[in-house]
Amino acid sequence: MTLTFAPFLPWIVIGVMAFAAFVLAIIGLWRGVRGAWLRGLALAALLLAIANPLLTNEERDPLSTIVPVIVDRSQSQDVQQRPEQTDQALATLKERLARFPRIEPRIVEVENDANSDSPATNLFSTLSAAVSDVSPSRVGGAIFLSDGQVHDIPNVTPNIEQTLGFKAPIHGLITGRAEEFDRRIEVLRAPRFGIVNEQQELTLRVFDDGRPQGGRADVTVKMNGEEIATLQATPGQPLPFSFKVPRGGNNVMEFSVAELPGEVTTTNNRAVHVIEGIRQNLRVLLVSGEPHAGERAWRNLLKSDTSVDLVHFTILRPPEKQDGTPINELSLIAFPTRELFVEKIEDFDLIIFDRYQHRGVLPILYYDYIAQYVQKGGALLIAAGPEHAGQDSIAMTPLASVLPAQPTGEVHQSAFFPRLSEAGKKHPVTRGLEGSGEEPPQWGRWFRTVGVDQPQGQTVMLGDGQDPLLVLNRQGEGRVAMLLSDQGWLWARGYEGGGPHVALYRRIAHWLMKEPELEEEALTARANGRTLEITRQTIGDNPGDATVKFPTGKAETMAFTQTEPGLYKIERRMDETGLYEITNGDFSTLVHVGAVDAPEFKAMISTTDPLKPLVDATKGSIHRVVNDDGRVVLPDILPVRGDVRVADNDRMLIRLTDETVLKGVNTLPLFAGFAGLAALLMAFSALWWREGR
Repeated sequence: MTLTFAPFLPWIVIGVMAFAAFVLAIIGLWRGVRGAWLRGLALAALLLAIANPLLTNEERDPLSTIVPVIVDRSQSQDVQQRPEQTDQALATLKERLARFPRIEPRIVEVENDANSDSPATNLFSTLSAAVSDVSPSRVGGAIFLSDGQVHDIPNVTPNIEQTLGFKAPIHGLITGRAEEFDRRIEVLRAPRFGIVNEQQELTLRVFDDGRPQGGRADVTVKMNGEEIATLQATPGQPLPFSFKVPRGGNNVMEFSVAELPGEVTTTNNRAVHVIEGIRQNLRVLLVSGEPHAGERAWRNLLKSDTSVDLVHFTILRPPEKQDGTPINELSLIAFPTRELFVEKIEDFDLIIFDRYQHRGVLPILYYDYIAQYVQKGGALLIAAGPEHAGQDSIAMTPLASVLPAQPTGEVHQSAFFPRLSEAGKKHPVTRGLEGSGEEPPQWGRWFRTVGVDQPQGQTVMLGDGQDPLLVLNRQGEGRVAMLLSDQGWLWARGYEGGGPHVALYRRIAHWLMKEPELEEEALTARANGRTLEITRQTIGDNPGDATVKFPTGKAETMAFTQTEPGLYKIERRMDETGLYEITNGDFSTLVHVGAVDAPEFKAMISTTDPLKPLVDATKGSIHRVVNDDGRVVLPDILPVRGDVRVADNDRMLIRLTDETVLKGVNTLPLFAGFAGLAALLMAFSALWWREGR
């Protein structure tokens, strides 16, 4: 209750009147005038009535004390029993706080930002947002329920209250166990591009977080799903590794460190790195049997590609054409058969026989060398003409062991439109060739094919009727393609509008050289920001669903959607960051979504170290929620008044606020009504009585 004034006249007027009354009272008392003190009292009562004194009583309700509870739901909290520990601790904490009516908990659950490529556990930014609408004096403390891996902890300074925005204790409730350990692997430095078959080097490191394990770690290295090396790594020390890029396009390298019994999680025991293989120069050997109208089609295509080193020989003078002309008068280059097919055959990426026939130029043993070259991973293309059906066909040599089809001896001479087979409509070599979607195809006709028996591999193009025209097959580690017509030059010359000879020839050559995007059976995955894109290429039927294993260990089945014949895709936005494993039948692949060095996966052990300096600076406390028996146990909560000056390691102190909210104001005028009138009457009556004596 307070005393206030609401004067009827300005204070300056009341002051002048009070001074005059005071002077009169002093003069009266000095001269001894009878009743002078009563006159002074009556004037004082009159001035007090003009000043209008009021008794004011405010009705206030106490405000609640705000206690933000920040619950960590990041990916590192999904390992082992941490989700259950968090749920139990949160339920117990709610029950404890509910015992104090003046405490208002604000529970905020924090997940990793699904839009961030480099997720982190940012709890303090959430804390600031949770108390941004209240006065700092109402915040009684903050409680963090986390595994301790917090990545936005402010620096401890003398002005930590200004940094936090309030002056109250910070408490930590830590899930997990004290003696946890975890082994993980990271690729520290690695090239994004590499020249095929040239030496490259990267650096990786194995980390032991928490309790040291000692010893060495076994690291398995895979390239495109095939194991290429086993390394011994010392935890904490960089480990260099040299390798060769086996092919052009994307090459997926997988590094996995052996698991340890009892480690926190195995999700970070693997790392991937994608390196783009670049072919510096493709070495192609083109051997033409004899000059013909389509000979230059292959030559012009290969010469127009600056990345191709072409070695081209045309057999102009076979051995049977001996007419006695002296050698020194011939302007022909001798065919260096031994150098090409024995000494340097492994240097070629692709060998093309264009209408070539066995006429004694190559020793019969050399065909066996070519067959071995294919079996060991080489590429062979046969562009067949009528001679392939004759007695001198190279199908009658040891090369037949790697050819996908044997000639019947027939040559079909009739006009036809080259068409895609059912497999060819799905095969990436021929799928979507310009003009193939119409019937008849929107390209020119051909007029000759070589008859063959039922071929091995895939027949992707058909000639006259159902006769094979283009056959693709794998032999050992290598590949073979047979184009059973020499009429492709008609497309190159623009006959009847021509056709997509450049696209077709290029795709055949690139498939032979194992370009990943032209594989007929493949499962690939890539991350486009937070979107996971899975592609399944097949020349068979629907491949079924894909199983996606998330970084946290959960698995989900996803259905493919057909986008083109033989091409199925899945696109899904992923919330988790880390390494995903995708499987479909016998195929599997790995892809990393989000930043490889995301803070969320730098360490995943439970720890009190990051929060402890801030907890100590704010007189808070830090506790593990799981005791030695595995039970969830929380410390007591102790509300206190005034600033917290001493930390209590056994209890969580909450500073209660003194703030209130005004509900109403009651005002009582002291000289209003009968009470004020009676006081004035009494004063003047006493004056009259005294004067009357």
